[in-house]
Amino acid sequence: QEWQKLNYDIYTLRQTRKEVRSRWKHILEDLGFQKEVDSLLSVTKLSIISDSQNMGKARDILLKLSEETNIFPTSWELSERYLFVVDRLIALDAADEFFKMASVVYPKRPSGERVDDSQKAPQ
Repeated sequence: QEWQKLNYDIYTLRQTRKEVRSRWKHILEDLGFQKEVDSLLSVTKLSIISDSQNMGKARDILLKLSEETNIFPTSWELSERYLFVVDRLIALDAADEFFKMASVVYPKRPSGERVDDSQKAPQ
């Protein structure tokens, strides 16, 4: 039974990764990177950040993507892989366009938004 649960968890994680990669691929293709999409999404142990000054901006954009769009599932922990991808987009001067497109294609669902006490209806 433990092996079945472990296999299911592994399968679920793989499916989630495929879904996230597919979302990124879809947006990159819409931005005109049809031929470069696989190389933009390819991250290995040898991948490096193109410019250390871009690291902060890349982190900010990645965090903004996770908070303001639905490109990542709610249970997803931000992967360093996409930090490298955002860095590449910054180098190509396409990071802001990517964020705008992600906001349109994968908007944050209203049901996922938090409502603070001042916005709740009186009972």
